[in-house]
Amino acid sequence: MCGIAGVVSSTPVEAALLDGMARRLAHRGPDGQGRHVADNVGLLHTRLAIIDLEGGAQPLYNEDRSLALVANGEIYNYRELRAELETLGHRFATHSDCETLLHAYEAWGMQFVERLQGMFAFALHDSRRGEVILARDRLGIKPLYYCHDSRGLAFASEIKALLPWLGKPEVDPVGLAQFLQSNFTSAPQTLMRGVNKLPPGHMARIDTRARKLELNAYWSPLAAAPLDLKLDDALDRFDALMKNVMDIHMRADVPLGLFLSGGVDSSLLAALLAQRMNAPLRTFSVGFPGSSVHNELDAARRVAEQFHTRHSVFEVSADDMLNCLPRSVWAADDLTADYANLPVSMLAERAGTELKVVFSGEGGDEVFAGYGRYRAPWIRQAFAALRAPGSGGFRTRAIFDRTRPGLFSPQLAEAMDGWRRPFQDAWQRTPKQWTRLQRMQYVDMETWLPDDLLVKADRMLMAWGIEGRVPFLDHRVVEFGLALPDAYKIEGRTGKRFLRLWGERYLPRDHLWARKKGFTVPVNDWLRGERLQTLLKVLPEAGGVRAWFDPAEIRKLLLAQQQGAKHSTALWTLLNFAIWHRIHIESGGEKPADRAVPLAFIAQ
Repeated sequence: MCGIAGVVSSTPVEAALLDGMARRLAHRGPDGQGRHVADNVGLLHTRLAIIDLEGGAQPLYNEDRSLALVANGEIYNYRELRAELETLGHRFATHSDCETLLHAYEAWGMQFVERLQGMFAFALHDSRRGEVILARDRLGIKPLYYCHDSRGLAFASEIKALLPWLGKPEVDPVGLAQFLQSNFTSAPQTLMRGVNKLPPGHMARIDTRARKLELNAYWSPLAAAPLDLKLDDALDRFDALMKNVMDIHMRADVPLGLFLSGGVDSSLLAALLAQRMNAPLRTFSVGFPGSSVHNELDAARRVAEQFHTRHSVFEVSADDMLNCLPRSVWAADDLTADYANLPVSMLAERAGTELKVVFSGEGGDEVFAGYGRYRAPWIRQAFAALRAPGSGGFRTRAIFDRTRPGLFSPQLAEAMDGWRRPFQDAWQRTPKQWTRLQRMQYVDMETWLPDDLLVKADRMLMAWGIEGRVPFLDHRVVEFGLALPDAYKIEGRTGKRFLRLWGERYLPRDHLWARKKGFTVPVNDWLRGERLQTLLKVLPEAGGVRAWFDPAEIRKLLLAQQQGAKHSTALWTLLNFAIWHRIHIESGGEKPADRAVPLAFIAQ
């Protein structure tokens, strides 16, 4: 797990440019740094050592050094690939999982990526062909951003590392519209003008002479074929699949841990990990007693006791968590206003003092249909489809639907019309024979999952030097879940039925079938009283707010909140944007203090 960056330039690569990019990725790779420079191509790597601690430093090269590679992530099936490649005559210089990428490319050409099982983003320089190849894993677990203009192309694991290339950064109004209405931006869009996300499951080829870019998809969930299996047979097949998934996901030369929320997904991971480990599994939970929200610490404790894990519970005050907001916004980089960024960041800070690899349960709700929005009454869906067509009534609600139309600047107001396009486009791509449930799952897999949940899972952990592993997003598990009949996934008002039934092999039935209460953050507690009064003074005057909104309308929104209106989500979104703008647009991506009062931070 690491940070990568690089350029394909119209002029020779300058060391100062790579230095600036490397400095902004140091948190992703505290264990070392390397670079490859060949005329107008530069590759950069900052390393977090997980496999082959002594010999896996990058860049990596093939035998004649005509190929150079920098990679972020893990190739879980590297042992199997290596054995196959060695029978073909390839000779390895390291024990790194990433070296298999070089030899696989030599052996199988561009199709080699289809053989990979893992989470990854990489750049490969083929000096003979005059190409740089970029790729991102199928589900978008690992990030990759790029800029392409008349000067050439620059890419990086995080947007902030592209600031030395961009020069003066600017907000993209289309990206801002998406963020304001959804709390995230969807690939290829970002919040930064001129910066794109490489979509999940895609590769890009860059001609190093003409500096032209060609983008191609190599995988899509749309290829999932229906499974015609009896329920018991499907459960047995999934059990065998998950055993293999867990075996390869646990490959590491460092200790492993788990973020244990007490929900179905993380509890099942606790069971699967604990039965495969010789020493007690290290588990972590977080909660905030004394606030108005629910947490599942008791459920997490019961699971920890059942599997004899070495468990730590961190109980923090709401104020302590809020003061992590500036740093978590800096870490998120590709801004999301997901409330869960804060507790995950605090868990990562604690876990990072002793571990480098932590498992978590992202993906279970998307793959096995756990969300309540998948079970909405048909009349509500039909009404939503009439009001906002194009996505079958799914993903139609906007954060700012009920606010004053004069809130936005003219340029932003114009961009607002297209905020739903990513959801509409994804819905329209689905095959006609797919069910409504499959379509909703696919839309979330194309948008919400990579652009919100996986931003949290990668960025909040990597900010503290931790690699996150998400077994439920092994692409084979995703294909399996999408292909299951709807009746296996949802029954009445109960979601994630299949995963619960399978989980009965590992966990008590009452734990699996308990009503999900969820994990929330006390935003309503924060946005009232004296803090709300301070927000009324500083938010309308923040640089990003003044540039894109009418400050007078922002004040009206805050006053309405004081009088009892429910604008907490909208105000939280605006506060996150104001902090992001201060960091990335006004301050060159500089990291805030680990603890900083957010209202004082934007008032600086």
